Amino acid sequence: MTNQVVIQMAKELKKASAKNKAPIWGKLAEYALKPSIARRDINLYKISQLTKDNDTVVFPGKVLGTGGVSHKITLCSFSISNSAANKIIESGGKVMSFLELIEKNPSGKGVVLLG
Repeated sequence: MTNQVVIQMAKELKKASAKNKAPIWGKLAEYALKPSIARRDINLYKISQLTKDNDTVVFPGKVLGTGGVSHKITLCSFSISNSAANKIIESGGKVMSFLELIEKNPSGKGVVLLG
């Protein structure tokens, strides 16, 4: 059974996708409604390899704190460990919610979707 918070998040993402003509938010809504067993995990080490300085990154899964980030990123994910959040903030980056990210970047342009 899907969590009510996840269902609400998916509705908000779909609404933002339609309103802003941004398919990235609709794609994230699809990922949100998948069973939790189908969601992926990623380590900061891998995020650091796949991104560059000042990237805005969305990961539809859980971000784990193994490794580190050597540059500033803005991260939005379904779930993030405390150690991963602390390491991102220590490197000068930010951790945002989906609503904050949509408000900051409604069209989704320049947002890197990992996964």
